[in-house]
Amino acid sequence: MDRNSIFGLLLIGAIMVGATIYNRPDREALEKAQLEQAVLDSLNTEKSKKKSTVSQFVGTPVINTDTSLSDSVDHIKRIALYGPFSDAAKPQIIEDISIETDLFKATISSKGGYINHLTLKEFVTWQKKPLDLIQSDSTNLSFSVVSGALQIPTSELYFSSIDGKKSYSVTGSDSVKFTLRSAGDQGEAIDYTFIVFGDAYKVNQTVQLIGLNPTGSKMSPIAFNWSQLAPRQEKNLENERNNSTIYYQDSEKEVDKINPLAAEKYVTEKNLSWIGFKQQFFTSVLISETPIQTGAELETRLSTTDSLTKSMHADFSISPGREKDVTLNFQWYFGPTHYATLQKSGHDLQKQIPLGWGIFGWVNKLIVIPAFNFLGQFNLGYGLVILLLTLYIKVLLLAFQFKSYMSQAKMRVLKPEMDELNEKYKNDEPMKKQQAVMELYRSAGVNPLGGCLPMLFQIPILFALFNFFPNAIELRQEGFLWADDLSTYDSILNLPFTIPFYGNHVSLFALMMTISTIIYTQMNNQLSAGSSQMMPQLKWMMYLMPVIFLFVLNSYAAGLNYYYFLANVITFGQQFAFRKLVDDKKIHAKIQENKKKPKKAKASSFQQRLEEMAKSKSVQPNKK
Repeated sequence: MDRNSIFGLLLIGAIMVGATIYNRPDREALEKAQLEQAVLDSLNTEKSKKKSTVSQFVGTPVINTDTSLSDSVDHIKRIALYGPFSDAAKPQIIEDISIETDLFKATISSKGGYINHLTLKEFVTWQKKPLDLIQSDSTNLSFSVVSGALQIPTSELYFSSIDGKKSYSVTGSDSVKFTLRSAGDQGEAIDYTFIVFGDAYKVNQTVQLIGLNPTGSKMSPIAFNWSQLAPRQEKNLENERNNSTIYYQDSEKEVDKINPLAAEKYVTEKNLSWIGFKQQFFTSVLISETPIQTGAELETRLSTTDSLTKSMHADFSISPGREKDVTLNFQWYFGPTHYATLQKSGHDLQKQIPLGWGIFGWVNKLIVIPAFNFLGQFNLGYGLVILLLTLYIKVLLLAFQFKSYMSQAKMRVLKPEMDELNEKYKNDEPMKKQQAVMELYRSAGVNPLGGCLPMLFQIPILFALFNFFPNAIELRQEGFLWADDLSTYDSILNLPFTIPFYGNHVSLFALMMTISTIIYTQMNNQLSAGSSQMMPQLKWMMYLMPVIFLFVLNSYAAGLNYYYFLANVITFGQQFAFRKLVDDKKIHAKIQENKKKPKKAKASSFQQRLEEMAKSKSVQPNKK
């Protein structure tokens, strides 16, 4: 054989050896296969021993009532699947442990050892039924215990209460303990301890894995599966679904969420400290002392039934370390999305409330929420609270609105001179007319942007309240006038059909808001008549916008529409007061005096830029 043939044979041999090594089963798979084969061998042996026989009477079969065969087969299966905890996997009667505090009622199932039902005592659904944050058979929490080659799911194991109590009534704090021992008490165990507080929405949980890491080597990450079906709580099902999603906090203390407007699956790229299954006004949060590892799979799915909003799933893992007896500490929050309550619980749980991004969120945190909470403590009724809040915000903006009105008044008294300039320069280049207009403004001491800049300070508050009212749990099921719930839409007429983008009901607060906005727009155009060169199309657009908002806000919180209506009414009063206090003749006289004074002050940067543009335009050579 030549050199190439020898080299080829060696290469083929190396590939075959490498493929054999690569494709061989690992130790865990081999052990599992051996266990499965042992189960099959045992089954065949038992079948041969317990084979049915024929009776001495010809044609009459004998019915075998011996159940030892099936029991033996089930036992072998449990050993193969659950290893040392095979006895705990044997079907038993499920015994729920009931817990009652001042704030909630809960049950912990002996199968799986997790909270499988929780009712908040201080709240009811929109149908006035008990509010079940967690419904029976709609939630699951399981983690896989690593024992040799097995991954044993705890949701299939039956725990037993240590103290034997079936119910707990907690006022201060109390602990509920469950245990799970290995078959034959071989030293392996799983212990759960729940610490419940009488006056808090939190539950502390400790998980102890005893004897499952005897060598003290680094254990494989423990896989968790948490799923929950979110029951419907509110009247507006679509809005509740749009506000139900999964929130989470990463290792850099940033809180984010899955897009609530669609079914979505997300794989995290950082470690997490907590995961929250949030509905519109309530949330269930799992806080882990040990970081949740990168690669957690979070998924939401839309429900197809009206009794549920979404299903939420979280698959994640936690690395337990090298201890022989592993201890994992968790904290649960089951309760309302009340800003102060969540903030008191720590871990930035209040960031689950969508108050708006950037400056809008800060306006809510620093201005709106403190004032709202202060007014709410007097038990005035939230219709009156919103009225007082509106007055408070209008007082804060009073100086800006007065400045805006004065700017409009100055522009209004300059209308005759503006008309003269328009007539004088109607046949010249637009930049020359603009330069003359800016000179008139500068000589009269008028800032053309004076009416616009104050309005910019009102925009953050406008958008902040747009986020605040639909998410304020204080307004939930609080009635005012014809509205029975200020946190959702009010309806004076339910339509037998659905109007696209509008809905199947008529909100009176939304109508009042729209009409008052149109009146305000008309009044504002009259006050600024002649002071602006607004195109007719743009004026019609200003009247069209309130109609568009009617379609948008018809299904929004009645409290929001009520606030916008009050804001318009108060603005009418302010404008009336301003007109009584401000004399256009005096303003005109003051402007004429300003024209006579020597102009020592420099023009504003905006005016300078316009003048420079005009000059550069005027000095350009004629290309013709």
